[in-house]
Amino acid sequence: MIVRNILGFLATAIAFAVAILIGHALWVHYMEEPWTRDGRIRAEIVNIAPDVSGAIVELPVHDNQFVRKGDLLMQIDPSHYQIAVEQAQANVAARKAELLMRQDDAQRRADMDSEVVSRENKENAQHTASAAQAAYEQAVAALDAAKLNLERTRVISPVDGYVTNLNSFRGDYATISSPKLAIVDSHSFWVYGYFEETKLPRVKVGNKAEIRLMDGTVLHGHVEGISRGIYDRDNPESHELTADVNPTFNWVRLAQRIPVRIAIDSVPDQTVLSAGTTCTVTVSKG
Repeated sequence: MIVRNILGFLATAIAFAVAILIGHALWVHYMEEPWTRDGRIRAEIVNIAPDVSGAIVELPVHDNQFVRKGDLLMQIDPSHYQIAVEQAQANVAARKAELLMRQDDAQRRADMDSEVVSRENKENAQHTASAAQAAYEQAVAALDAAKLNLERTRVISPVDGYVTNLNSFRGDYATISSPKLAIVDSHSFWVYGYFEETKLPRVKVGNKAEIRLMDGTVLHGHVEGISRGIYDRDNPESHELTADVNPTFNWVRLAQRIPVRIAIDSVPDQTVLSAGTTCTVTVSKG
């Protein structure tokens, strides 16, 4: 009977000790280990806006299509810009002819004896030739600008990526500097993990990180940087640019979450990354 009581006491003590150890391990893991469920997949999104205005006559892409750098995204009607190039070419020809005439005139006057042509006339002829030279160079610059505008009627992709949220159609009018579509850069995906400030001392630049997506896919990366500032919503500036201090302060202090940028080192085959999706980020100590 005594032995049974002793064994029962020992079993209870062991179970209690194991429960304490497990509870402590869980407490350390959840409260102190550098991990967070608040992670976001991010990517650089390039807004595509034409450099020239005009009707869209060709749109060879569709929503979510993968495009490579240099692929044609849209073609702006080039008719007006082709005419502008032809006009600029004609102006260059006229200015060149005038320049040659003024230079020949200035050279003839320079070769004449001072008794036939005064020094003032010679200088005036030289100045007129210089002005014709400037007018010619201005016409050449205008031609280069016209050719550039014609070239920019072809809107090409600046990066490899995916067309997203395409709301432009053939026949739409494109306005200069007004975005018509966006491309998610396929080489720019990274993760922002929002870690509680109490866990930041365990997060160091260069630490390895495990990224677990909601579908169970595991990615591997490393800590690339830690944000040095977040917006203080409780202490904005007043209209006089002085601190507008909140007069209340709760007894319970909630740890702020600081963005930590995680570079993705490897992505399993067939894994589809989408900017904005959530994930769990765990940073290792090593």
